[in-house]
Amino acid sequence: MGSVNEVDVVLPCLDEAAALPEVLAALPPGYRPLVVDNGSRDRSAAVAAGLGATVIAEPRRGYGAAVHTGLLAARTEIVCFTDCDGSLDPAVLPELVARVRAGAQLAVGRRVPTTPGAWPWHARAGNALIAALLRRDGVPVHDIAPIRAVRRADLLALGVTDRAFGYPLELLRLAGRAGWRIAEIDVDYRPRAAGTRSKVSGSVRGTWRATRDMARVLR
Repeated sequence: MGSVNEVDVVLPCLDEAAALPEVLAALPPGYRPLVVDNGSRDRSAAVAAGLGATVIAEPRRGYGAAVHTGLLAARTEIVCFTDCDGSLDPAVLPELVARVRAGAQLAVGRRVPTTPGAWPWHARAGNALIAALLRRDGVPVHDIAPIRAVRRADLLALGVTDRAFGYPLELLRLAGRAGWRIAEIDVDYRPRAAGTRSKVSGSVRGTWRATRDMARVLR
């Protein structure tokens, strides 16, 4: 296992070569990138490796598949997860980790758009609905945790099974049912890096697919 002062950061990646240099450069000292390449057709894996990241291949397509593979590869007590598209600033990770070390079992970010176009209306509306349903079930969040920190052993024991877009929602629902202490902080949500495209909010179709996967979790 890694030093107590080190934190592995799982970065699920699909065609994010244009964003990787900035994202990896923004990681705080001691935060080690595990880039999980989910079948990229660009040079994401080569770019990440060239910048010193550990690159793990996960050929099964799906956000949850990439995240779980990264979790299995992680070796530090606390593990962070964040998107690899430049929309979220890794500089907030130490604050999330501090919340976990202070007693939270899960620390998550609530996206606050920095510009009107950073978060398309259809994606924002879908997220608001899902978050409201979670709060109805007693999970105190306003977002579906695109950036988070958690103890590795706790997350493995939670038993999240979704391997697609429904992974974050299932994680939150299971955490709520398990009575986890969940801390939520505001995080800036910026436009994606030029040259990348969201698989979810980048199109109405992508949003529909994500909503479909999440609907399965809500059944």
